[in-house]
Amino acid sequence: MKKFILFNLLLFVFSGLATAQTADEIIDNYLKTIGGKDKLSKIKALHIKAQTNTQGMEIPVDIYMTSEGKQYIEFELQGKKIVQMAFDGQTAWHTNFMNMQNEKYDNETIENMKRNSKDEFPNPFLNYKDKGFKVELIGKEEVEGTETYKIKLTEHPVLIEGKEEKKETYYYFDTENFVPVVVEEEIKSGQMKGAKVQQVFSDFQEVDGVYFPFSTKTKFNGMSGDEVKIKSIEINPEINPEMFKFKETATETTPASEKK
Repeated sequence: MKKFILFNLLLFVFSGLATAQTADEIIDNYLKTIGGKDKLSKIKALHIKAQTNTQGMEIPVDIYMTSEGKQYIEFELQGKKIVQMAFDGQTAWHTNFMNMQNEKYDNETIENMKRNSKDEFPNPFLNYKDKGFKVELIGKEEVEGTETYKIKLTEHPVLIEGKEEKKETYYYFDTENFVPVVVEEEIKSGQMKGAKVQQVFSDFQEVDGVYFPFSTKTKFNGMSGDEVKIKSIEINPEINPEMFKFKETATETTPASEKK
C-alpha cells in the first residue's frame, strides 16, 4: 500500500514537471501566437492612428515608430497639433502646450531613449537574448479575472537621477492564449515616484498576419486612467525622416497628415 501511494505521488510530481512552462517556452508561444518571429522581424516601421479618452474628451493621436528607434507622437487638442514626443535617434523633443514652442527633453531622458528604444521595436521579446535582455518566470497569478504567467523582463539599465538602475517590467501572459493581459512597471522618478503603472491590453486584432492589442487602459496603483483605442495600424509605411528632427518653433512642425 505504501509503495502504491509513493508511486502515485512520484507520478504526480513528475507529470507536473513535464507540463510546467519555462520563461523561454512562454515567450516562444507568445511570439508564435501574435504572428511569429519571421513576420515580426520584417516590421521596419509602424504608423498607428488612435484615439484616447481623457477627462471625457476624445483626442486623436498619430504615432510613428521605426526599427532605428525613432518615434513621433502627435495629438490634436482644440484644433491644434501638439507633438507629445519626437525622437530622431539622438535628440528627443516635444511641444510645450502653454507657449506652443518646441523644447528638447533633458539629457537623462534622451540618454534612456538611446539605450532602449531601438531594442524595444517592434517587440522587446523578439530576439531578446541577442539584445542582452533577460526574462524570469515569477509564477502564476490571477489578474483582471484571468490566470496568467508572470514574467519579469530586464532590459538595459537606465539613468535615474544620474545613477544607473535596472529597467524591470512585469508582463502577465494569459495561460491559455499566451498574450499579455497586463504590463506593469514602477515609476522611478518624478511626482509619482514609487507608483505602479499598468497597461491593460484587450481586443487583439490581426494586421497583415501580426496581432496587436487595439485597446489599452492605463491604471495607476490600481486606479483607472486613460483609455486608448486603436483606429488603424499600417505596417512599413513610407515615412519622411524629417518629421523626427527637432524644429526650433512649433510653427515649423508639419502636421502628420502632410508627412507623406
